[in-house]
Amino acid sequence: MYDYDLLVVGSANADLVIGVERRPGAGETVLGTDLAVHPGGKGANQAVAAARLGARTALLARVGDDDYGRLLLDSQRAAGVDTVGVLVGGAPTGVALITVDPSGDNSIVVSPGANGRLAPGDVSTAASLFHASRVVSTQLEIPLETVVEVVRSLAPDSRFVLNPSPPRPLPPEVLAACDPLIVNEHEAKVILGDSCVSERPEDWARILLAKGPRSVVVTLGAEGALVASSEGVTRVPSVKVDAVDTTGAGDAFTAALAWRLGTGESLTEAAAYAARVGAAAVTKAGAQASYPTAAQAEAL
Repeated sequence: MYDYDLLVVGSANADLVIGVERRPGAGETVLGTDLAVHPGGKGANQAVAAARLGARTALLARVGDDDYGRLLLDSQRAAGVDTVGVLVGGAPTGVALITVDPSGDNSIVVSPGANGRLAPGDVSTAASLFHASRVVSTQLEIPLETVVEVVRSLAPDSRFVLNPSPPRPLPPEVLAACDPLIVNEHEAKVILGDSCVSERPEDWARILLAKGPRSVVVTLGAEGALVASSEGVTRVPSVKVDAVDTTGAGDAFTAALAWRLGTGESLTEAAAYAARVGAAAVTKAGAQASYPTAAQAEAL
């Protein structure tokens, strides 16, 4: 019996968000809206998204001993996330600088701060969390050597989900553990590198699968997603909504998919549910503040 449906290992940032009419070019200054500060970071986002859906969720992360760190801890606890694995101190809390244009698209620059201090030793020390978790999810806003240690710490029957964002080449040991590897178009092309010989997402999924993951999901925004496994490639449709802000929508998708896989759903079923959760998330501003409850996701 697992204590947690999902353990998220990853980043926790304060999101500093400004709305702009358009993103500035090189050497250009544009005026924006008032600054808004939200709890964010891919790890913290996934944990809140899963907990809000009803998953028993724990977070392993590092924040600074500062106001942003306290903001992040308060947000996790309010959503029902177990923060026993959140370490405090060692560096300032990570910060993401986000601009959002009128269409809801965003551009993000991240200062890792304490996220860069989440070390392999922190993962080793948290071994009891791994053995208590049905599914483990992580991203790449923490050091890659820490992600490698996550893979080595997995319980024998647990499932590993990775969103390689920001993307970088992955060691075979990490790729082989992914079930699934979840990428958007940009991430897929970076990981494929010279192997990206096609503009068809179906081909990206097949080539990525050949690199070692047990399964692959390619998210396509408003076009839905593709799931690929040894059983073939299947397209999952999107849910049509009016997008307000896409910040954190991919994290909501990943969290929902990881949780539903742990409940025994197939990859296609879990991705379809995750698409509804991601669609609900883009209808509101911010990341964590936009995440739906299970009832709100089902209403779509």
